[in-house]
Amino acid sequence: MKLVFAFFRLIRSLNLIFIALTQIIFHYCIVLPVFHNAGIPPYLDGISFLMIVLSSVCIAAAGYIINDYFDVNMDLINKPDRMVVEKVIHRRAAIIWHWVLSAIGVLLGFAAGLRLGIIWLGPANLLCVVLLWVYSTTFKKKLLTGNVLISLLTAWVVLVVGFVNLNLIWKHGTQMPLRDISHISKFTFLYAGFAFVISLIREVVKDIEDIEGDRKYGAQTMPIVWGIHVAKVFTGTWLVVLFGCITILEIYIIQFKWWFTLAYCLLFISLPMVKAFRQLIIARNPADFHRLSSLIKYIMLTGILSMVFFLIY
Repeated sequence: MKLVFAFFRLIRSLNLIFIALTQIIFHYCIVLPVFHNAGIPPYLDGISFLMIVLSSVCIAAAGYIINDYFDVNMDLINKPDRMVVEKVIHRRAAIIWHWVLSAIGVLLGFAAGLRLGIIWLGPANLLCVVLLWVYSTTFKKKLLTGNVLISLLTAWVVLVVGFVNLNLIWKHGTQMPLRDISHISKFTFLYAGFAFVISLIREVVKDIEDIEGDRKYGAQTMPIVWGIHVAKVFTGTWLVVLFGCITILEIYIIQFKWWFTLAYCLLFISLPMVKAFRQLIIARNPADFHRLSSLIKYIMLTGILSMVFFLIY
């Protein structure tokens, strides 16, 4: 039983649930209502969509494993109490699980692509596996490169569902109004952009938290190269930018009188962002930055859950 729990910690099971939830909510709350309103049956069938979700989850799980596989030495310093690889699960077993989950994710991507007639879906999943490997071996230790790469892959969780649906719309030559197609495109990039920025913020915060272990093993992350103060300024700037964008959206939805949506955004997105900014300013030690990282993860969750209101309204 200890081994089972360790495996679920290794693949970050809660994060995987979050990935699946993001794609499911986006598909059912943003995309499908557009098809329903246009009187057109959805082109992405349930089985193909399930294959896309499972492929995303498997590839992400494999990414978490390979990240821990190559981070054993740094994790001995940064988070010795939370280590799984070598402490509970042998490195050889970890690498085997990485390849198994990667293979399943890629095969599911190719299978879904064949079912839907979308040739880029399988290669895109294969590219994600390659990028996660290169991130863990090289880019993670580079200035900003690894942060941006992981943020792009986080945004891809939303983008892949939006792009598949848009691809199918054009492929079938549907008479769906351009306004509805624009609706899907707009929210695809809106939520992907949110996922990218909030992930970038969290990645830099995690780099500050892990600075001691990263420095010892030659990493060139932002807090090491430019200093913690500059890294905090960078993070705070993006927090302010994101807060400003969300505030503009909150003002925009007032005209529609979506009061519950407005209240939700204020209470569960904007106010926690203000709290995160304050915590960023006063954070001094790894424990402070770990709490800040958890808060940012919470904001990411509440931001994604806001999609539900588009189904309600």
